[in-house]
Amino acid sequence: MHSSKPLPPLEGLNAVIAAAATGSFTAAAERLGLTHGAVSRRVHAVEHWLGTAVFERHGRGVRVTPAGQRFIAQVEQALSSISESADRWRPRREVPVIRLSVVPSFARLWLLPRMRALQDFPARRRVELIIEHRLADLAGGEVDLAVRYGKGQWRDVSSQLLFKEQLIPVASPELAGEWGGHATASRLADAPLLHDSDTSQWKAWLKSQGAGFRSKAADRRFEDYDLVLAAAKAGLGIALLRTPLAQEAMESAALVRVSKAAIANPFSHYLVMRAGEARGMVLEAAGRLLALSAPMRR
Repeated sequence: MHSSKPLPPLEGLNAVIAAAATGSFTAAAERLGLTHGAVSRRVHAVEHWLGTAVFERHGRGVRVTPAGQRFIAQVEQALSSISESADRWRPRREVPVIRLSVVPSFARLWLLPRMRALQDFPARRRVELIIEHRLADLAGGEVDLAVRYGKGQWRDVSSQLLFKEQLIPVASPELAGEWGGHATASRLADAPLLHDSDTSQWKAWLKSQGAGFRSKAADRRFEDYDLVLAAAKAGLGIALLRTPLAQEAMESAALVRVSKAAIANPFSHYLVMRAGEARGMVLEAAGRLLALSAPMRR
């Protein structure tokens, strides 16, 4: 219902609040980008409307009167209420969230260094990483995208190759030096081998070189591939370097080759999304991931 009571001079309310906060008309004028005289006139207009003084003037500035304190508190409460009401009605502009499922080693070795480029700055979308070993449910909407490691054959999803890998036996420089150069496959088969939960890569590499894989007490198994690399850097055994995923380890000389033989990894990294995905922001994020991995595909 429309009120017949006259409203206070609205421009003057900001001047009153600024003067109360700063303790002087001069400082209030600087805060508001006005002149001292303009602030004084606006405060006077409010006092005239209110019918009582809001400030006591003194040589060093102004002091709020008891009546002014009560008035300013009510004005600030009213303005806060108006702001909260506007927030309830204002359309929300939340940054869209895209959930990307990856295993821990892929996140640490490849994705995290590229996260800024993936989600844009200033952010037009926020990429939330779901870091776990299990296969997230894409069809059920648990995540929007996933990076999976395998042969690209999963049911009810669409997959695109991110990049392939090669397998190269490596060790710490100290351990490699003890071997006196490149080792034969049969000698590597007798060495302490480092691997994750899947031994098929060592089996494939040894078979390609005419040797067989046998599990030994000296071998070490780790849940995450980057822990396999950390163990190799510590001199605990021989690991298969998956390049280009872990190329930095050789480029920094933290790990060196102990054999000239390299084979194609039977498994590759794939970007996976639900079949028939049509959401623009998800497709855009997928396109960015594919663009970031393009140099590795070449």
